[in-house]
Amino acid sequence: MTTAAHDPLATFAPDLFRGRTVLVTGGGRGIGRAIALAFARLGANLVIASRKAENLAPTAEAIRALGVDCLDVAMSIREPTQVDDLVARSSERFGSIDVLVNNAGGQFPARPWDISDSGWRAVVDLNLNGTWNLCSRVGAQMLARRAGAIVNIVHVYSFERGAPPFVHSGAARAGVVSMTRSLAYYYARHGVRVNALAPGSVATAGLREEEYAKAEIADYEALQIKDIPSHRLGTAEEVAATTVFLCSPAAAYINGAALIADGGQYLGPWTDMWDPDAH
Repeated sequence: MTTAAHDPLATFAPDLFRGRTVLVTGGGRGIGRAIALAFARLGANLVIASRKAENLAPTAEAIRALGVDCLDVAMSIREPTQVDDLVARSSERFGSIDVLVNNAGGQFPARPWDISDSGWRAVVDLNLNGTWNLCSRVGAQMLARRAGAIVNIVHVYSFERGAPPFVHSGAARAGVVSMTRSLAYYYARHGVRVNALAPGSVATAGLREEEYAKAEIADYEALQIKDIPSHRLGTAEEVAATTVFLCSPAAAYINGAALIADGGQYLGPWTDMWDPDAH
């Protein structure tokens, strides 16, 4: 819960993104919702996309209540034809997309030998191919206009330490980090920036319902908080503010970066969700 005393967005000018259009995938709940609302608070018009219309409707209503326009589209980023339709509808409504935040994705914690072939393909298709589907299409528009910013949301399991609970998602997100850097190399000369943001564990319903709930250790959340150097989970609003920063003029010379925002989680121990005493 964000309070007036700790509002990560308070540092930004109120109309920083007035007249701009921001597309957020996975924008109906959790981190995606916080990112969409953050840009709306700063004056941007929003396009939010998600597989479930029932997740989008409350967020779209909250965005419009802030006095900006919002297009909400139920779709799957894994389907190129649906991505084409999303981009076409966004362009028809707003003319151009100035900022793309690839937040849609997902995974399930599992031991490597418990992941089926279909489970592996589904997670890689969603996180890696889905991100590419948006980058390639929205990126083409940005290149033509020689302006734009893209942020790909990954996680701390995307780097050299591997992804013990998420071998499938870790591999896919590592691919997104590499793709981010490769695109940035080409896009930079055309005025378009592409960066990745890797949050640590963030206090959302999804984290607790889809990850912590599958741990075989009692009160795993408390154990993980103990292992995080800051001794707390991040908030969705903090991730949103960092995303806003990466798309702001203050980050105009940041391109091809993979920024970790995790309270030091990457530096601490990663306790096994199933058997912390195993060797």
